[in-house]
Amino acid sequence: VFAGVRQAQWLTKTKLVEGLPPAVQGIVDNPALGLQELEERVKHAVSHARLWDTAEVAPRRERYCPMLFENLIHICRSMSGKYPSLSKRMLARNCRIAATWERESILLQVRGLSGILMNSMTPIAPVASEEEILATREHVLETFYPIAPTIDLQEVNVYKELNDTGRCFRDGYPYSHPHTLFFLESANVRTDRFRPEQLRAKMLMFAFGNALARAKALHGNDPKVLEQPIVVQSIGTDGQLFQFMVFQLNTTDLVSNDGVKNLVWIDSDQNLYERAQCVPEVKKRVVTKPAGISGFQPDTFKKFLALYLHGTV
Repeated sequence: VFAGVRQAQWLTKTKLVEGLPPAVQGIVDNPALGLQELEERVKHAVSHARLWDTAEVAPRRERYCPMLFENLIHICRSMSGKYPSLSKRMLARNCRIAATWERESILLQVRGLSGILMNSMTPIAPVASEEEILATREHVLETFYPIAPTIDLQEVNVYKELNDTGRCFRDGYPYSHPHTLFFLESANVRTDRFRPEQLRAKMLMFAFGNALARAKALHGNDPKVLEQPIVVQSIGTDGQLFQFMVFQLNTTDLVSNDGVKNLVWIDSDQNLYERAQCVPEVKKRVVTKPAGISGFQPDTFKKFLALYLHGTV
C-alpha cells in the first residue's frame, strides 16, 4: 500500500485516532492488575529468544521473532488462573480471510493469510461510544488526487465475491469471534520485511477484513451502520519493535465518503528493548558493550498484555 495507513484508511473508510483507546490504556495503567510483577519474566523471555535459544553467535530474526512471540503469549496465558475467562480463547494459525466490499465505484477485496489469529467465545465490547461513532460523520477522509487511491493494488478478475472467515469460523465453532491478529515480520533480510508503516497498513486491512467478514456472516450483505460495532485488535512485531492497533467496524456502508466512518487506534513503533548483545564488544581490551539485553521497555509488554486481557478485565 503506497501511502501506508493513510491509503488503508481511505480503502476501509476509517478515521485514525493516535494512541490506544481508553479501554485498553486503562488496563495498562491499572496497578491492581500487577502487570509490573511480570517484568522479570518478560526480560527472561527476551533473553531466551535473543541470547540462549541458539548456538549461533547472533540468532537469526526468523528464529528469535517467533520464539519471542511464543514466550510472550505463554506469559499472557499464565494469567488465566487469575482470569478464568482467558481459557475461552483459541490461537489459530494460517487462517485465511477473504472480504469483499465496494468503495465509490471500485470493487475491493482483501484476502490471504491473516497472521496468527486469537479467537474468543465472546466479542470485545465496542471501545467508542455512540456519540463518538456519530461524530465520525463530520470526519473528512483524505484523498490522493490526482493519484488514484488504488494505485498499487493488484488488479484481478473477481469471479466470486468472497466473504469468508476461513476454516477458523465454521458453523458451530465455539470460538467464533476474532479477538487479536498477530503479524510476525521475521524475515532476516530487511528488504523482505514490511517496513513499520507498511506493516501497520497490512494490520489495518486484515483487522478490517476480519471484522467485515464477521459482520456479513452475522448481518448479511446489506450495507448498514451496525447496532453492535465489531472490534478486532492487531499486534505486529519484528521481534523488537511493536505496533499496536484496535479497529472498530461501525459500518458496512462503505461506498460513499459520507456518513458514519470506522475507527482505528494505533500506537506505533514501541521498542520492547533497544539492543541484544550476544557477545560483549571489546575495544582495546575494554568491554564497551557487555553481553545482554539493554534498554528494556516494560510498558511495551504491558500494552501487549493489555490487548490480550481486553474483554476480560
